Amino acid sequence: MHPALTPSMAGFAFGLSLIVAIGAQNAFVLRQGIARRHVLAVVTVCATSDVILITAGVAGAGLVVGTNPGLLQFAYWGGAAFLLTYAALSARRAMRNTSLEVENTAHTKQLGTAIVTALALTWLNPHVYLDTVVLLGSVAATYDTTRLWFGVGAAVASLAWFSALGYGAQFLRPLFSRPASWRVLDGAIAVFMLCLALTLAIQAIS
Repeated sequence: MHPALTPSMAGFAFGLSLIVAIGAQNAFVLRQGIARRHVLAVVTVCATSDVILITAGVAGAGLVVGTNPGLLQFAYWGGAAFLLTYAALSARRAMRNTSLEVENTAHTKQLGTAIVTALALTWLNPHVYLDTVVLLGSVAATYDTTRLWFGVGAAVASLAWFSALGYGAQFLRPLFSRPASWRVLDGAIAVFMLCLALTLAIQAIS
């Protein structure tokens, strides 16, 4: 067996276990995938961001993040504020009676908005730093000279997951041709984002 295979497989499994957890980022990718709206750009932003964070964790940046409570405090409040805003926007969409075709027409030219939202949902989430940088970096350190391969495995897991989520979501498209389905999805996302925001706020003051 190639010496890089074991740490790569471990990195893939560990990275996937962190990424597939339900979160704001995954909810956004799912919504974009269902609407077939800027999927490649969103998947690329999310996967590239993860690769940067994984690289930082493997390189030892987790020690810096873990020993700077002020930095985490700022991330908690910033993330909570953004999630509250996104929850309000999702709630407003949930109250509209629009079909999938109208949704696509209204957002055809908003590539920049999709990219900025994907970046914000990634980089303003403090759990990303705790999980991807600190936790994954700590586990990678146990592999010593082969930790680079552990990071490669985790990066491949991120790319595979976001690609599958973004492009696999299109199979739900027939269901979301009805306005009611979009309203349920956006309503659920609004509640979910609100809960995440409150969780971050509680963690910031505790």
